[in-house]
Amino acid sequence: QKVSLEVLDHLEHLALVDFRDSEGVERLQKAIQFADQLHEVNTDGVEPMDSVLEDRWCLYLREDDVTEGNCTKELLENAREKVEEYFVAPPGNIPLPKLEEREAFLQGS
Repeated sequence: QKVSLEVLDHLEHLALVDFRDSEGVERLQKAIQFADQLHEVNTDGVEPMDSVLEDRWCLYLREDDVTEGNCTKELLENAREKVEEYFVAPPGNIPLPKLEEREAFLQGS
């Protein structure tokens, strides 16, 4: 099964992984083939779960209490960009090529 250029571009941006060479594309295709085996599992009548342990353990949520530090305001002053009380992460740490630059890799795989 071939991976389209648009899907490859979308996955690179989501995962921050560079599939620039044929080896990267081949690994992605093998991973998709492996995951496709899940389609063979009959899940009729099986309700989705919030946790794989939900029928065995009581899952308690603890309060997120600050026990030391309490310096959120000072830490956020260091942020280059923030939204509300959260740091904004950069879009990625790898330079992604344009779609047309990778077309040759997909056609050759």
